[in-house]
Amino acid sequence: MKYESILHAIGNTPLVRVPFDAPAQVYAKLESLNPSGSVKDRSAAYMIEQAERSGKLKPGGTIIEASSGNQGIATALIGAIKGYNVIITVAEKVSTEKQQTLTAYGAKIVVCKPTATLEDPESYYEIARKIHEETPNSVFLAQYYNNDNPLGHYYSLGQEIWNQTAGTLTHFITGVGSGGTIGGVSRYLKERNPKIKVIGVDTAHSYRATGGNPKPYKIEGIGIDYTSPHIENAVIDEFFNVADEDSLNMTKALARKYGFLVGPASGATAYAVQQYAEKLSPNDLIVCIFGDSGRAYLTKHFYE
Repeated sequence: MKYESILHAIGNTPLVRVPFDAPAQVYAKLESLNPSGSVKDRSAAYMIEQAERSGKLKPGGTIIEASSGNQGIATALIGAIKGYNVIITVAEKVSTEKQQTLTAYGAKIVVCKPTATLEDPESYYEIARKIHEETPNSVFLAQYYNNDNPLGHYYSLGQEIWNQTAGTLTHFITGVGSGGTIGGVSRYLKERNPKIKVIGVDTAHSYRATGGNPKPYKIEGIGIDYTSPHIENAVIDEFFNVADEDSLNMTKALARKYGFLVGPASGATAYAVQQYAEKLSPNDLIVCIFGDSGRAYLTKHFYE
């Protein structure tokens, strides 16, 4: 394909068979092949476009976002191309590689201490909101509450999955953080076939999984640590909680046994997928999301 802009290269990622020893067919959408390296290119591009169309984001303005890394990186890439200033707040646990990538795209990073909830005044979300209030001509994308987040996945990722499987998938499984991916894709797929099962993968220590008593966890990119409107509006059949140990063991196995060097959130997703695939039949087709590359986490030593 030939594109006039790197932004036009967002999406149309391959759907690749994961050869688990299980009855069901398993395919993964390789979202690390998006321009900035993750599934978040889709939502960031759509949110920024909508902010421009509404007039909230003006030429020479500043884009502010709170991110576990990938959403911020996608925002920084798009901001660089379009000439916006970009400020990204992150929690301390975000990998060195992600922070260096943000810097490479010219974004300013504000590292915040870890908090149990997004509502904490010291959380990276609340710090981003304060920076927005103090910065003239700025827009806060606020992926956790912005309805354009799931719509970005509804119009791109959901449609691609449906078309690439010719509508034959029976299960959709993905990790859940902001809820944008599962929110948009679940609605698109369920509108076309309500029988498709949608499973959200969460860390076992998140706010949702622990009933409001979260504990620290190592995985980046998933973890439902607030009451998400995207999840409330999604069509999810069930959640599957995964412990750090199971996620990281699967992350290593994906690279060493199957050749997929992916991040730990994808490892959590793959662990859940393997559990489901063993209970299904050869007529079942699972599609899951491998959201980013393991290259963004090498200094975390997850693969050793």
